[in-house]
Amino acid sequence: MMTINKLRTLTVIILGLSGGVFAQQKTWTLQECVDYALENNITVQKGSNTLLINEEDITAAKGSLLPSLGASARQGLSLGNQELFPGQFVDRTANSTNIGINVNQTIFNGFRNTNLHKQAQLTLDRNQLELNRIKDDISLNVVNAYLNILFNKENLETAQAQLEFSTKQLEQVKALVDAGVQAQANTYDAEATVSSDEQNLTVAENNYNLAILSLSQLLQLPYEGFNVEIIEVDSPSAALMYEDIGPILEYAYNNRYEIKVAEKNIEGAELNTEISKGGYLPNVSFSYGFGSNVFYTNLQDDEATFMNQLNDNKAHSFSLNIGIPIFSQFQNKTAVAKAKIQKENSKLDLEQAKLDLESNIQRAFTDAQAALKAYEASKKSVAAQKLSFENAQERYTLGSMNTFDLEQSRIQLINAQSRLINAKYDFVFKTKVLDFYLGKPITQ
Repeated sequence: MMTINKLRTLTVIILGLSGGVFAQQKTWTLQECVDYALENNITVQKGSNTLLINEEDITAAKGSLLPSLGASARQGLSLGNQELFPGQFVDRTANSTNIGINVNQTIFNGFRNTNLHKQAQLTLDRNQLELNRIKDDISLNVVNAYLNILFNKENLETAQAQLEFSTKQLEQVKALVDAGVQAQANTYDAEATVSSDEQNLTVAENNYNLAILSLSQLLQLPYEGFNVEIIEVDSPSAALMYEDIGPILEYAYNNRYEIKVAEKNIEGAELNTEISKGGYLPNVSFSYGFGSNVFYTNLQDDEATFMNQLNDNKAHSFSLNIGIPIFSQFQNKTAVAKAKIQKENSKLDLEQAKLDLESNIQRAFTDAQAALKAYEASKKSVAAQKLSFENAQERYTLGSMNTFDLEQSRIQLINAQSRLINAKYDFVFKTKVLDFYLGKPITQ
């Protein structure tokens, strides 16, 4: 009979296995894919840990504005001969005890501590913005990978439909051959077409599986059992296209994280300059100490008790310390100069970030315009090729067109349909990129 502990263990294992199977068989939506990536991506996790470190740095910077407090205690013992007078040695045993507390407070150090606290807070803000930028890039990559699955899914469905059509066409050709209407050679041509479509279907299936693999690897999930929800992507229209790039650029300049990060870097460089200038200013600090000591030796018999000595020897000490820098071997001068140069570089970095952002948006806008034109042209091409193929089928049925010409017409239709699918998803993704720069949700 199975024991209770063994039964519990088996139950846990079964539940764990069933949970794992459920997780693998789960159909992932686009929003779930994005959310999972943002929560589990290693780069995001490291960025979150960096923010925790920054928060500790802020706490440490706040602590530097407060006084320091310390306590000390010392117990000493000395044994052996000691020369009391020239040529006269005695065997002395001495015990000494010292205790005390010390308080130190920086009153002024060129605003260094204050600026270091501001710098720690600024670093936290900057890294938060950088983490948000990373999350945006990851979201866009996930959306791209998801759309790639949908794109290959449509290609797969097209390849399946073509194989079904060519299979039916083969059956019709065989029937016509058996009836003596067409030559036997037409059967061979039709069979070759079926074989070609089977090969195309295999390629489409492989591309679809590779697209799923890419997304699963991006999410760091097992490929086995991974699947996504197939959503219907509406046929795009010119209404999705932005008419003017100006609003996109204006919004991006004011809200994109890479611009804000560059602006924070300028603030950080300005703080570094102020911190370096503090080296020219005097340092003022205050310290207070309180302590006492006790001393015993075997050479005296009339020493006071431990507590009496501790009470009699207690003392307070106060000190005000002022340090005035006169010559620092050019260290302060070079520190300020380097900080100013870094500030200028930070300004240049901001200008470069704006130029890069403008270039990326302009390229995305131009690509979207070209993708829309390609999509509109592909729709017209498919419509024309479809009519042409239907006409070719009629002519083939009447015997005025051979199998080779019919296959060429069919291939042209297939190529036109493939170009339309490609243009469709290319335009959809290009508009998603523009939505991305305009701050709109890209998972909808």
